[in-house]
Amino acid sequence: MSLREIVLEETQPETEWVRERALQKVSPTYRHGLAQSLIATALRSWAYAGRHGRVATEWRFRVTPPGEVTRPLVPDVAYISYIALPADAPIEAVEVPRAAPTVAFEVLSPDDRAEDVQHKVEVYLTSGSSAVITVDPVRERAVIYDSAGEQTLLPSDVLAHPALPGFTFDLSSLFAHIRSLR
Repeated sequence: MSLREIVLEETQPETEWVRERALQKVSPTYRHGLAQSLIATALRSWAYAGRHGRVATEWRFRVTPPGEVTRPLVPDVAYISYIALPADAPIEAVEVPRAAPTVAFEVLSPDDRAEDVQHKVEVYLTSGSSAVITVDPVRERAVIYDSAGEQTLLPSDVLAHPALPGFTFDLSSLFAHIRSLR
């Protein structure tokens, strides 16, 4: 008998399967939550206005890298296109998609271990995500990971990616909001 799927109980905060172990997500700070909500708000406005797809925060996905077991991952912000999960998909398929998000955003917390974040990036990409974007509110940078490699963005840059056609996000505004908390 082979293990085909990792099933974890729902917890608060949510638990993911990372590096062969159950890992409960870090309960976010205000800075983390602010970054997450600003990204989600901008992404949701773009996605819904253009009928591109769905956007949510802390949305549980069941992802399956090739040749590996299915496991839960919960990006801080997720976008899944209507191409990947049609607008008329049944609610059961939408609640916990059995596919990777089109684009996953991870807002880094001081307690995040680099090897855990890198593992999640790799799992998303090998499971079908077009891009994974990490946002570091403390170091004020974002990194876009995709099949071409990685691209580091600074506060003066605008975040854009082909998997998000027409979406742009001003990082200087994001980091200015966060910086104002200091």
